[in-house]
Amino acid sequence: MAVLTEDDVRAIADYATIALDETELTAMTSYLNDAVAMLEPILDYAAEDVEPTFHPDGGIANVMRPDQADEGRALGIDEALSNAASARDGQFRVPSIMGDGGER
Repeated sequence: MAVLTEDDVRAIADYATIALDETELTAMTSYLNDAVAMLEPILDYAAEDVEPTFHPDGGIANVMRPDQADEGRALGIDEALSNAASARDGQFRVPSIMGDGGER
């Protein structure tokens, strides 16, 4: 069984930008190791001779409608942006989640 160390969990938390203090880090390491242990029985069902599928129905490739504007329902840019808290150059402006925290 693969065991996650506190360094592994710290790296995962850093990547996910989640701040964990030492108590939380210890608890999360234990929790994640328990989760991995619960999934380990799945390895007993590994079947090397079974070809993987991407959809339970097999041959379905794309069941989505074409990505085309419905002119009868489409909003104009001005109408779409009319209730926006902030807009610029015909686009919504939202707070940045990365970097300096300013709007982009």
